[in-house]
Amino acid sequence: MNPYDLAHQLAQSMKESEEYREYQRLRESAYEDETNRALLDEYKRLQFRMQAKLASGETMPEEDFQRLQQIGTLLQFNPDVSSYLLAEFRFQRMLSEIFKILADVANIDLDSLTRS
Repeated sequence: MNPYDLAHQLAQSMKESEEYREYQRLRESAYEDETNRALLDEYKRLQFRMQAKLASGETMPEEDFQRLQQIGTLLQFNPDVSSYLLAEFRFQRMLSEIFKILADVANIDLDSLTRS
């Protein structure tokens, strides 16, 4: 069996999964509103910046961290957005579990990458 063919089958299977369909449906709903779109984009930008800083051993500037928390608080009270973020989390968890299965084949200990 060709691993690339199986990867394409896996991708198709993921697209057909309930997690992915729910994630896409809720994403469309959350991003319909321009205010939601702007807040989500800023939230995700700040999340990415924080993850990059942490990965490089740096700390995030306090004002960025506070802004991330403020936006997160706003977003959690919006039912469309909070449902979308929860669906995104579930889909990302599935991706993470699949990546762990693949990493095990290569004998990559993902837990060791996060230990200090």
